[in-house]
Amino acid sequence: GDHNGSLATSVSALELVTADGEVVVLSRDQQPDQLQGAIVGLGGLGVVTHLMLDLLPSFQMRQNVYENLSLAQVEAHFDEIMASAYSVSLFTDWRSAMFNQVWLKRRVVEGSPFEADPEFFGATRALTPLHPIRGISAVTCTEQMGIPGAWYERLPHFRLEFTPSSGDELQSEYIVPREHAIAALQTIDRLRDVVTPLLQISEVRTIAADTLWMSPFYQQPCMAIHLTWQKNEPAVKQVLPIIEEALAAFNARPHWGKVFTMPAARVQTLYEKMPDFQRLLNTYDPQGKFRNAFLDTYIFGEQHTV
Repeated sequence: GDHNGSLATSVSALELVTADGEVVVLSRDQQPDQLQGAIVGLGGLGVVTHLMLDLLPSFQMRQNVYENLSLAQVEAHFDEIMASAYSVSLFTDWRSAMFNQVWLKRRVVEGSPFEADPEFFGATRALTPLHPIRGISAVTCTEQMGIPGAWYERLPHFRLEFTPSSGDELQSEYIVPREHAIAALQTIDRLRDVVTPLLQISEVRTIAADTLWMSPFYQQPCMAIHLTWQKNEPAVKQVLPIIEEALAAFNARPHWGKVFTMPAARVQTLYEKMPDFQRLLNTYDPQGKFRNAFLDTYIFGEQHTV
């Protein structure tokens, strides 16, 4: 959502065990700079044993789903659409210039009657619960149709007792600065013939800026384009370089925990705090006990096959 950071932004302190067995506590009050580097630490500083999180009073939410929002409407009203609820997700299979579904998750305001509008920028309100992927039962999805419920039963797309999404898949996600949102969407739309043969569903969402060194959202509000692929890794890895090259003009950053093929040298240029993060890793793990092929390649630029 426009005003919501990633889950990592709620961390106010963490405890970790370093390579030499020392227990270290980093907190927002005592070590603010080091904490900003450690929160998205990619496993390189040590074993995290405790987290302290910022909490909010519990609240209720409702979610409504709309069908068939045109890309033209998104281009014309992007900011208004993405600011229309606490959390907004646009789902598309990219087979046409259309978002199949819009999921709007709103906080319930006590004493304020609410009725979802029948239309949303030309999209029509769904009359039955829907799964983002056509042909899959909505029984796995969290309650829709504007029915109020606890935040933890509405913010996730899928019920905790079920496998999320299709369950047999690969995922990629590319994060672009908010200023490039429309151009990035238009770019993916032009790659329709490349993307759709392997795609199950794609989700577009916005994320607030943060101050975490290795966060894709560091000091910039962003839009993320998530791609749920068929489980065919060789074929997907043939498609990803095409997408990454097309999004390079927008300084797109790949999600650290999802599939990407972007060269390590390119990834390193996208993080201005990379030198500081390298020094932080060397400070807490000078012998490299927590180093692995991923860190060697994408953080330290050493040649490995990842």
